[in-house]
Amino acid sequence: MSKVNVTELRQNLPAYLIEVQKGKEIEVTSRGKIIARIVAGRETHDEARARLLAARKRCRIGDVLSPTGAAWDAERDRS
Repeated sequence: MSKVNVTELRQNLPAYLIEVQKGKEIEVTSRGKIIARIVAGRETHDEARARLLAARKRCRIGDVLSPTGAAWDAERDRS
């Protein structure tokens, strides 16, 4: 991970963005303190699909628990 101050970033922004697209992370500093980190954007749709597929491997029907610890009866008559 490289560090760059704000002035240098402004002067060479396109070059730094190309580096970020390649997977590099850049820490932006101001007066020697880190104020931001620039990382490549992610495809949220693809990541969500990957998480769903991973969850399908671990979960099964009936694997949901009530967050309060109370018994939950999905077949209860509501009339």
